[in-house]
Amino acid sequence: MHIKDWPEGERPREKLMKHGAAHLSDAELLAIFLGSGVAGQDAVRTARDLLEKHKSLREFLDLGAKQIKRQPGFGLARTSMLLAALDLGQRYLASHLERGAMLSDPHAAGRYFSQRLRGYGHEVFAVMFLDTRHRSLGFEELFRGTLDCTEVHPREVVRRALSYNAAAVIVGHNHPSGCAEPSSADRAITQKLKDALALVDIRLLDHFVVGDGLPVSMAMLGWV
Repeated sequence: MHIKDWPEGERPREKLMKHGAAHLSDAELLAIFLGSGVAGQDAVRTARDLLEKHKSLREFLDLGAKQIKRQPGFGLARTSMLLAALDLGQRYLASHLERGAMLSDPHAAGRYFSQRLRGYGHEVFAVMFLDTRHRSLGFEELFRGTLDCTEVHPREVVRRALSYNAAAVIVGHNHPSGCAEPSSADRAITQKLKDALALVDIRLLDHFVVGDGLPVSMAMLGWV
């Protein structure tokens, strides 16, 4: 049965318009980009097969343009639309920061760090520099490491914060394993950063650990 023959309340586009994207499954969202399925399948079945093959939506999207284009149902046009949508989402979040959105809200800041860092297959340590009203001055990926380790230099974080004339910073790094549980090393570097920044009157507001689910705020755990 073609999707257009489904009950209206079950069609992905109609569900999205009526209830919002949060009510759609990963496969249903992906099916909207497909538009139609392959080999006698509807778009939702084709999308489900793709996600089952690649284990998750994240792993599918992490394939990159060339590999996505080779997947059943995807060509140049659909791949371009999908990658453009991903970048639009990131630019939408960034635009809020550029307009001076407050980042002292852990949920807003955590979403931003997740968007920027989740897709990497190696550890990346990033810093958001803030003014006295906690508005964004800039965002930098300062350190890159291996699959499970990144060497962070507090002196470099302090140097970059001073160059922005920042009053506060939020830092974050990803765990490519997908587990966002902070390690003992994460706690140790958080304390080192806090102490180093305090010497020049700059506050460390939070340290986010990004995994597959919601990011972990070390401030909310009482470790900042």
